Amino acid sequence: MSDDRNPPGGPARMKAAVYHGPHDVRIEDRPRPERGDGQVLLRVLRSGMCGTDATEWRSGPHLYAVNRRHPVTDHAGPLILGHEFIGEVVEIGAASAFRVGDRVAAGAGVWCGACPRCAEGRTNLCWSYLTLGLSTDGGMAEFVAASELMLARLPDGLSLDAAGLAQPLAVGLHAARRAGVTRGDRVVLIGAGAIGTFVLAGVRALVDAEVTVVDFPGPRLERALRLGAARGIAAGERAVAEVLALVDARGADVVIEASGAPGQLATAIRMVRAGGTILQVGLPASPPELDVHALVLREIAIRTSCAHVFAEDLAPALHLLATTELARELLDSVRPLDDIAEQLERLASGQLHGKVLFDPSLPARTP
Repeated sequence: MSDDRNPPGGPARMKAAVYHGPHDVRIEDRPRPERGDGQVLLRVLRSGMCGTDATEWRSGPHLYAVNRRHPVTDHAGPLILGHEFIGEVVEIGAASAFRVGDRVAAGAGVWCGACPRCAEGRTNLCWSYLTLGLSTDGGMAEFVAASELMLARLPDGLSLDAAGLAQPLAVGLHAARRAGVTRGDRVVLIGAGAIGTFVLAGVRALVDAEVTVVDFPGPRLERALRLGAARGIAAGERAVAEVLALVDARGADVVIEASGAPGQLATAIRMVRAGGTILQVGLPASPPELDVHALVLREIAIRTSCAHVFAEDLAPALHLLATTELARELLDSVRPLDDIAEQLERLASGQLHGKVLFDPSLPARTP
């Protein structure tokens, strides 16, 4: 028989990484979340951090529902981080599609299914879209309550470490679809950091196209070449000239800007051909200036990409991770939850070249 200290599904309290403000993430003792209608309770097995988390760590809150009330979730206080997580189902409702013991990946976002954007299949643009770990408490904790809509079972044989990369790879696949790359296209990818690498993996998985990657010499460019980039070009003043000389003097068919670095959207405009497409994925810290004359007179299309579409992207991401060596290239390490502040600082300062995952079951390291 269980008691209040140890209810069905696990203990009544848990350890969680809680964001209070810039450079202020604390490991706290929190009540275990209660499962709502349409939700299951998960024991978190792996939880990842991304560039959004690093930006919020450095200068937020910008997207986090902290210090202001979120219109959908009503969340306003300190926030449990974590929008990239996988877990084991420990508690279900009466009509659940899952069973206790199932291992699942979360898509992070929850949509209504009824608004015009959902009707179009663009559930990532739902009028009432909310994201665990941004809009309300997320999975950087020992337990999380998650909507069944956003969960997909892990394929047999897929390791937990590889599965922990499913959500960001789904984001990369969605971006690759949004870019509209077709067979034989010459593609330039600016930025081979975490998101750029997932976009590269997405493009390579979807279509046979030649991809040239632009970044600073070092581990990121080397990894891009191992993942199938045709060539790597050093970022800098000569990058545009080198792209035009090596790819096509008239410009690339598609340029994907995934760095968010100052001036790189303008660089993309100089690299793309007339009638070509630019996909903006990276988020600049300040509004960029654009050469509108070049955009109009050369009929350049600018597209953008946000999050992913669960029904199109999460299952394919899991399949890719189960059938390729992507995880070996993309994963930096698996850490105890207590290391979160140190790893956010590493990510924010550009010291990380791969994904860090956290395992809440790992004990804190002794000094």
